[in-house]
Amino acid sequence: MTDMFKTAARSAAQQMREVFPATPLMRNEHLSEKYGADIWLKREDLSPVRSYKLRGAFNAMRKVIPEKSVFVCASAGNHAQGVAFMCSHFGVKGVIFMPVTTPQQKIQKTKMFGGLQVEVRLIGDYFDKTLAAAQQYCVEEGAHFLSPFDDEDVIEGQASVAVEIEEQLGRVPDHILLPVGGGGLSSGVYSYFQNACRYSFVEPEGAPSLAKALAAGAPVDVSPINSFVDGAAVAKIGQRNFARLDRVAESDVIHLAEDRICVTIIEMLNVEGIVLEPAGALSIEALGEVADQIKGKTVVCVASGGNFDFERLPEVKERAQRYSGVKKYFILRMPQRPGALKEFLSILGPDDDICRFEYLKKSARNFGSVLIGIETRSPDSFGRFLAQLKDAGFTYTDITNDETLAQFVL
Repeated sequence: MTDMFKTAARSAAQQMREVFPATPLMRNEHLSEKYGADIWLKREDLSPVRSYKLRGAFNAMRKVIPEKSVFVCASAGNHAQGVAFMCSHFGVKGVIFMPVTTPQQKIQKTKMFGGLQVEVRLIGDYFDKTLAAAQQYCVEEGAHFLSPFDDEDVIEGQASVAVEIEEQLGRVPDHILLPVGGGGLSSGVYSYFQNACRYSFVEPEGAPSLAKALAAGAPVDVSPINSFVDGAAVAKIGQRNFARLDRVAESDVIHLAEDRICVTIIEMLNVEGIVLEPAGALSIEALGEVADQIKGKTVVCVASGGNFDFERLPEVKERAQRYSGVKKYFILRMPQRPGALKEFLSILGPDDDICRFEYLKKSARNFGSVLIGIETRSPDSFGRFLAQLKDAGFTYTDITNDETLAQFVL
């Protein structure tokens, strides 16, 4: 079974070369020095559609052409763009269903990749209605539905990532870190390398579909999920994908907080000039979790995608700063008397900067509530600041990590 799968994956990779070149496997000096290992990035963000998704789309479509000439998918992101690209390549019709709430940038890119071969239909505020509409269309029109991950041909296509890693590295890496959403990429790479290397499967904390499936022994719906890491925020891992991953050790599954992933997005952008979407940063941020395991080893992180909308950058930076502890928000109870504000300002250190200051309630009371945001160079600065704040008699509530309250006031 393993040999047959490897042969099929190699064949798929070879045929892909007629459509697009292999994505680069690049040694990263910054990360190698940071972790004391030989760390390489598999740059799927440099594919024609800036993600690995066109691989599975190519492999699934080539196997049913010319029997099927109309292809359908439901997606708000990378899968839609991969399918659109391949519809244009093969010269077949594609009907792509997207939620009405899909950002305009993603709709435009999907239309750009598909050209005249693709029709985009916006249906439903939520993905479940979009998916139902796509599947109903397939029933009525006899079209072929392209699953984003729960399909053997898609899994085989995504395994071409492993084929290229082995060819480019000259051997199997000691350790490979893979992002996990529905399981297409992870099950394909795992099925190809099997026990030849060690794995870390990385999920966003708000969508632990693989971990929950391993605990239950079968795929389970983990709704509601946090959709911030949109490329890996899947409520239920695929049946076929889990059938290939059910032997994975639960200890090899890593969960990362959404805010923590933002730290890597900002770091890779500032230090390396690499643009990664949240899912594309998962494997890199997880290096910190396996630092003791990988010293002196050859390690590959799959950077799964770089479809990042720069309108999200302020939010990503904000999340990264809050997680790193260099930015905090407080509700401050300030005396309404002359000199109170000046007294408060004198507590700030030379590296402390006020980034938000707003009276939340004005009244004739003796105290007023103030929303204040403070940014500093080191998290340690807050220890001094809060101690002096207390000594001066100011009372406060730290709302930095209060997500419910933050939605309304930040």
